[in-house]
Amino acid sequence: VQLQASGGGLVQAGGSLRLSCAASGRTFSSSAMGWFRQAPGKEQEAVAAISWSGGRTYYADSVKGRFTISRDNAKNTVYLQMNSLKPEDTAVYYCAARGEGWGTPAMTMTAYDYWGQGTLVTVSS
Repeated sequence: VQLQASGGGLVQAGGSLRLSCAASGRTFSSSAMGWFRQAPGKEQEAVAAISWSGGRTYYADSVKGRFTISRDNAKNTVYLQMNSLKPEDTAVYYCAARGEGWGTPAMTMTAYDYWGQGTLVTVSS
């Protein structure tokens, strides 16, 4: 089982990026998935989470209205569209998946069983 995150990079403040997380090894269509981030010198924090069907989404207050999480179960992929980026969004972003059948989204790290390797997002001022 593997989660491969991609799409990070360097962007100016106010810009946009779209992160992707492709899952392989098994289908994750019955699993909730989430995005987390860790900024330099800070603890990892939840960014967004999405239910197995995509019908329920959760966001951290700091990204509400700017970020959108979505998924395509046919492609076994989850996305994070990030708009109006701020320097404080600079972090390594990780995708995560809950266990099979755990379709309810969660904003806590301990709820997730599978983790990707992270992709770096740098927002310049």
